[in-house]
Amino acid sequence: MSHSISRRNILVGTAALGLHGLARRARAAAASQSSARPLAQRLAAYADGLRYSDIDEATVESVKTHLIDTLGCGIAAFDERPVRICRDLAVAAGGSVSTVIGTDRRSTPDLAAFANSAAFRYYDLNDVYVGRQTGHPSDNIAACLAVAEAEKASAQELITSIVLAYEINCRLLDVFYVADRGWDSPVFMLPAVALAVGKLMKLDPEKLTHAINIAINDHIPMNQTRVQTLSDWKGLGDAEAARNGVFAALLARGGITGPAPIFEGRNGFFRLVSGPVDVDVDGFGRRGVPFRINACGMKAYPAQVYTQTAVVAGIAVAKEAGGVDRIAAVEIATTRRGYETAGSEPEKWAPDTRDTADHSLPYITARAMFDGDLTNDSYAPEKLRDPRILAFMRKITVREDPALTARMGGAVPTRVTAILDDGRRISREVDDVPGFVGQPMQRADVERKFHGNVGRRWPQERTAGILRTLWALDRADDVALMLGKLSLQASP
Repeated sequence: MSHSISRRNILVGTAALGLHGLARRARAAAASQSSARPLAQRLAAYADGLRYSDIDEATVESVKTHLIDTLGCGIAAFDERPVRICRDLAVAAGGSVSTVIGTDRRSTPDLAAFANSAAFRYYDLNDVYVGRQTGHPSDNIAACLAVAEAEKASAQELITSIVLAYEINCRLLDVFYVADRGWDSPVFMLPAVALAVGKLMKLDPEKLTHAINIAINDHIPMNQTRVQTLSDWKGLGDAEAARNGVFAALLARGGITGPAPIFEGRNGFFRLVSGPVDVDVDGFGRRGVPFRINACGMKAYPAQVYTQTAVVAGIAVAKEAGGVDRIAAVEIATTRRGYETAGSEPEKWAPDTRDTADHSLPYITARAMFDGDLTNDSYAPEKLRDPRILAFMRKITVREDPALTARMGGAVPTRVTAILDDGRRISREVDDVPGFVGQPMQRADVERKFHGNVGRRWPQERTAGILRTLWALDRADDVALMLGKLSLQASP
């Protein structure tokens, strides 16, 4: 009998091993079949499958903090000329479905997304993500708000769309690098917005795929936006991507099809723009896998990301030197991208626009060393023309340090060295600043920044009430009512 039982156990075990082997082969085949599908289809399937129930509490909290920070940046920039022009354009178009934030007026979803994103981005003070390229994923929020309001979406649907937009945008920034080919990073907002708002419109995977195809095909931005003398468009490129992503989703909902396969095609994105890239969509955030919004930092200073640590280092060096009077020369060591984008062009030593100045390592470091801080007022025309600053900037050199480049990831390290008139050297190296991933902002920090941004607009009591509403986003009954509370014309 024991022999019979033993033989039967062997047979059962062999059968089980066979079943396990079949299961492994089935999983491998499914994975192979998945990776063989066009990237746009895989992104659409991911977006279609994401549910609010997949999002953990920490990620919901991240959505709230980034939304509050972004709205504060937008309200602060309300009166700036480019923001006003974009807002006037959106309001004049009518549409009456999506709020133009800061007003009691509405527009079409695509133009409201454009105007609001322009405001969010203008001061270069909103959030940042550092992958192979850097981006400002909070620029996606404007599109999510505009379409959520137009579709009468629930707060949970809005939160899911924001998580999705961040995830797509950041994961693509992780694997693509197109700046060296002359293209600009808002290109990765196009599929992120198309999918996030397409999900709010409840598009099926086929229409989500077409939304990606339409968004990308005709809207590839050039990197001229971020080199030499920078223009108003530096702060509007992402807003335009938001508008195009919304419009693409609207077209796809109506039944318009787009060129395919948009990434792998004979004249597609891989061939003409990026080169071939492997995107592991199966590794994107989901239940049990962290979402990328949690790896996004918030800026402490209104300046380009690669200059943030230079502010802190410059202030520390000037303080130890006893001021700037005895400083004979300044050496700034930065990463390759920091050098390319903020320290390699002559325009960065004579910035005559705010947009050039907030992307200039020489100007930002000099201004921080003189003033002990960097604020929106640091870019006033008279400060850009300040002869003391212009003279001091001639003492500054910028170079790449390969060791700093090698440390890139979530960090954007900078080393500032002052050589005094007696030959003594004072050096400070800074990897991150409060608000970056290594020193994330807590609720109190987010509220402090929000108060700083909107303090000139609203009394403390009203600001506190708005914050209470925004912190309760996941329990909100009406997205439109929430946005209406941000009107600068509304009574307290």
